[in-house]
Amino acid sequence: METLIFSISCSVAVSVLLKMARSRNIQVDQAIAFNYVAAGSLCWLLLGPRPAALLENSSPWPLLLALGVLLPSVFLIMAKAVQQAGIVLSDVAQRLSLLLPLIAAFTLFGEAASPGKLLGITVALCALGALLWRPANGAGKGPSTQGRITIALLLGVWVGYGTIDILFKQMAKAGSAFPTTLLGAFILAGIVSFAYLIARRTAWSARSVLAGLLLGLLNFGNIYFYVRAHQVYSENPTLVFSAMNIGVISLGTLVGAGVFRERIHWVNGVGIGLAIIAIFILFPR
Repeated sequence: METLIFSISCSVAVSVLLKMARSRNIQVDQAIAFNYVAAGSLCWLLLGPRPAALLENSSPWPLLLALGVLLPSVFLIMAKAVQQAGIVLSDVAQRLSLLLPLIAAFTLFGEAASPGKLLGITVALCALGALLWRPANGAGKGPSTQGRITIALLLGVWVGYGTIDILFKQMAKAGSAFPTTLLGAFILAGIVSFAYLIARRTAWSARSVLAGLLLGLLNFGNIYFYVRAHQVYSENPTLVFSAMNIGVISLGTLVGAGVFRERIHWVNGVGIGLAIIAIFILFPR
């Protein structure tokens, strides 16, 4: 159980660090770049990837390059969502991204849709709708500009992490070992991030570099302990799936609302409850 607790804690701690970045004068784009230095190094040391395998002709480079661009881009969107919408709603949007690989399995990859999964998808879509709901402005013409930005960021988190999940699953189907794929994605994401910063002639900040290394430690810790949990509970993947997703939502809600005093509209609260119900329904069996 310790592996799951560590994974959940690391996941929520990433959101906490992103939430605190602005008030601590941390440049998020720099932190994200150095995050890949730390995460890639830990992947190399602890997961035993085979970098030479990436140079083989059979490597699915289009998928790997897509991951290299998407990982830092979606990380930036997540950082902005945490600052704009808060930890609670951003973490729930990220966890609801599990819906997209399911929809892709039915619509793109020809898998059969069971009644239970269709019910889970319906509940999850209702949860997403409630999560994105924003009160109308004074004129009654829909959400304010800030509300529309919040909706766009949360949708970006949902679509972004769902797409990344689909790409990792396709890499696995192509026969790519997860540690090697992960290392390749981290390396390419780091190259993209540093190229962007150098092109902008960024003024480097020691505080942001240190925050990035911590971010990478937490980011990799989330992945590492999640993988270890699947190894420890290999006979019960449902436990890992459910505990991870519901645990992050629950702990993120406690931290966001309890520590940072994030205010949640009752409609968004209904969305959080529906998200947990949807995860129960969508347990892999």
